[in-house]
Amino acid sequence: MFYPQLFVGFVVSSITVAGILLLKRIFRRQLTALWHYKLWFLLPIALTLPMLPLDMLRLGIEWSLPKAARSAGTGASIAGPVGPPAGDGNWLQDFTVSVGRTSSAFLDSAVAGVWLAGVLALAVPLLGSWLKIEKLKRTSRRVNDEETLRLLEQCKKHLGLSKHFIVLESALVVSPMLVGVGRTYLVFPQRYYEWLSAEEIKYIMLHELIHYKHKDNLTGVLLVAFQLLYWYNPLVWLAFRNMRLDREIACDHAVLRTLDDRSHAKYGHTMINFAEKMSRPLDLAWGNRFASSKKQLKRRIERIAAYTSESGRLRRKSIAVFLIASAFVACQVPLASVLAVDENRFSFADEKATYEDLRTYFADYEGSFVMYDAQTDRYTIYNKSGSERRVSPDSTFKIYGALFGLDSGAVEADRSTLRWDGKLHPYDAWNRDQDLFTAMNRSVNWYFQEIDARIGRDRMQAYLERIGYGNADLSDGASPFWLESSLKISPVEQVLLLESFYSNRFEFRDEHIETVKDAIRLDEKGGALLSGKTGTGAVNGKEESGWFVGYVEKEGNTYFFATHVGSENRANGSAAAEITLSILRDKGIY
Repeated sequence: MFYPQLFVGFVVSSITVAGILLLKRIFRRQLTALWHYKLWFLLPIALTLPMLPLDMLRLGIEWSLPKAARSAGTGASIAGPVGPPAGDGNWLQDFTVSVGRTSSAFLDSAVAGVWLAGVLALAVPLLGSWLKIEKLKRTSRRVNDEETLRLLEQCKKHLGLSKHFIVLESALVVSPMLVGVGRTYLVFPQRYYEWLSAEEIKYIMLHELIHYKHKDNLTGVLLVAFQLLYWYNPLVWLAFRNMRLDREIACDHAVLRTLDDRSHAKYGHTMINFAEKMSRPLDLAWGNRFASSKKQLKRRIERIAAYTSESGRLRRKSIAVFLIASAFVACQVPLASVLAVDENRFSFADEKATYEDLRTYFADYEGSFVMYDAQTDRYTIYNKSGSERRVSPDSTFKIYGALFGLDSGAVEADRSTLRWDGKLHPYDAWNRDQDLFTAMNRSVNWYFQEIDARIGRDRMQAYLERIGYGNADLSDGASPFWLESSLKISPVEQVLLLESFYSNRFEFRDEHIETVKDAIRLDEKGGALLSGKTGTGAVNGKEESGWFVGYVEKEGNTYFFATHVGSENRANGSAAAEITLSILRDKGIY
């Protein structure tokens, strides 16, 4: 799902930006100019966390059934009503109705679409800026002035740089700038030598070369990438604007350290000379410029005027503050882990699980298969991610709806008939009185909705929490809540619950467990008994989801299974059942 990661990204980025701003304010006198800038490098690290797969962020948040609790079954044989004859074939038919609801997949796609639209909208001007830079490189005149090149070599030597820089002169720029990541260009405004002295050119070169030494050209690309990804968070924009200002101030201070005290004012005046020229708008995305906006220039001049040498003690304090900030960012990992617990996923870990490639059985369907062999205590799983993804249970919930109905007294095993109210339903088999067995066999929605109503929403919620049914979420308020609504469960959870149901681990009355077992009995052949329930989810007239869950009892062993298939318009319980039977047949189980 896309929007959980978007939410995690918004929360983590907002907390990190607010935390860094607060630390910078609290410890502003304990940080050097360079460390004010370096503190911001913790932000890209925090911004990377939400982009990791959600599974990597869920630190230890997983659940599996305690092995000590697993058993082969209650062994009880309770006399009770006899269900429909096994092998009548009705269970392979799809009895379902379409619901008119907005699916979570649609919402996820809508959120992703809005995010992508924002990225593209921001990418267009950035692309335009990049094209202007490329045009600048092509149309600029290469500087061959000996004095300029001599000053460049002096500055490189002073800073310990051996990199080759190409010096250009262009009518497209109003401020000197450094562009390029691999091949690096130092660009001056047109006819710069007529109004800039050799000393001023030297100051400019020192400033731009220090940008290169600090790898600020690479940092600029990184900022552009993260600003694209986090365009929806204004705090990220604020942070990067402050980071760019701190970058310039740190660069200014590095230049001042290379100059004698008498040159500090001259360096500041060189910057002021560009203030009037900066009235023309500049795109700051792809280049490091000597001069910036008037507001930022004012801040930089103030810092230059107040410049004093930074002591070793101040640098040590800066490192201590940076370590504090690093610990704060590290705390975002467990926060992201908690936020990444997507209620629409179930994280299952079991060292006895075997993952098989069964894609040939699923043809064009997206799907998963989970089977638990009670005798060997092993799981067979196809598509780990799909097996943990929670979706609507649809009619497979009727297994537990029947159990809750019996336990609550909403129906009784020997008096389970409910009268048809005369309302016409899409299937003729639904338009008559039903008992628990015919309603289960024909998947009669109105019958189980009546049971739900008799139980009540509060008591139903308590039952769901008692057995740990999926996300146990009835917040949608829709009826039926198990049909493409807020209640969701994963295939692996279906298998875990079936085994618990079969063994009566939740301590319902044994006779009620056996009654439901009789109701879901489907077929028998070769001494093997097949039990289970199909389910089909249809939204807005399209069959999007198909289930088949159940178990096979054979030669003293029980195999529990759950198969789910999904598609845009043709996934149903019949398809899931046919896939399951093919797998069980080829494994020699049924």
